[in-house]
Amino acid sequence: MIHWLALIATRLLRLALVLAAVAVVGFALAKLSPVDPINAYLGADMVRVGPEQRALIAEKWGLDLPAQVQFGKWLGSLLSGDLGYSMTYNAPVAEVLAARFKTSLPLLGLAWLFAGLIGFVLGVLAGAFPGTWIDRITRLYCYVLASAPTFWFAILLLMVFSVGLGWTPICCAGPIGVLPQDVTPWQFLQHLILPLLALIVLGVAQIALHTRAKMVEIMQSDYALYARAQGASRMEIALRHGARNAALPAITVLFASLGELFGGSVLAEQVFAYPGLGSATVAAGIKGDVPLLLALALFLTLFVFTGNAIADLLYRVIDPRLHGEVAR
Repeated sequence: MIHWLALIATRLLRLALVLAAVAVVGFALAKLSPVDPINAYLGADMVRVGPEQRALIAEKWGLDLPAQVQFGKWLGSLLSGDLGYSMTYNAPVAEVLAARFKTSLPLLGLAWLFAGLIGFVLGVLAGAFPGTWIDRITRLYCYVLASAPTFWFAILLLMVFSVGLGWTPICCAGPIGVLPQDVTPWQFLQHLILPLLALIVLGVAQIALHTRAKMVEIMQSDYALYARAQGASRMEIALRHGARNAALPAITVLFASLGELFGGSVLAEQVFAYPGLGSATVAAGIKGDVPLLLALALFLTLFVFTGNAIADLLYRVIDPRLHGEVAR
């Protein structure tokens, strides 16, 4: 019990330090950005707005204050539970995050789950039968798609299935003109399938390659040779001995890929005009929306940190050698 309490306390302390560093660095980078938030807020109307009106807008959003004062006010609001107000969406940042996360959760969650399962299965099969046709096809698939840009593959899917064949919608998370609450599950699934497919196909490669490498090592081990001498087939050895041991690197890559998955979703959502966290990140960056950018950065940090913490806990469940050991 003491080991688990020490582990949780260590993780929470690390999380607090990481969040503090992300907040400081994120705010500094946003302030050093060449984007003028007032011009971005006005858009095409900035040529018709005089200096007095610009000063009023800056005062309204607190942009006329020194950078350290702005950061202090934002930090004080954050500690009180207020994430600030978004200039881009003219709404509280908390509401924007909640709405966008609700849309992104099915996309990110399903892509993460299916990419992990498919990649693990392909890696186990390829590693259990190295040099065979399934190994060669798996490696070719992984090597090609591991280097393929997400936006390029997403555009390719859009051109083939939406423009060419007309099987899927071109954009959005629902039919154009239909309110989000009126979108049926079938309509939502139709709009979800292409961005989901783009993230799954590209996310399989890293997990499959790492799992394959571990499986090849396991199949050449002494206990695998002993099991083969007792009459066990390669598939039996792979399922009984290999899959459990190969699960450790697969879990590492799977949870470590959460940040990469979010980065891929930013590009995929832009291509498909999918209104999730990725498109909100791009919009906040273009508009110089500092409160929304910082909230997204902190959310992503918490998201990835939680994933790594879950992976560390699963290690202790899968590998008995780590029971009772506190991570350093």
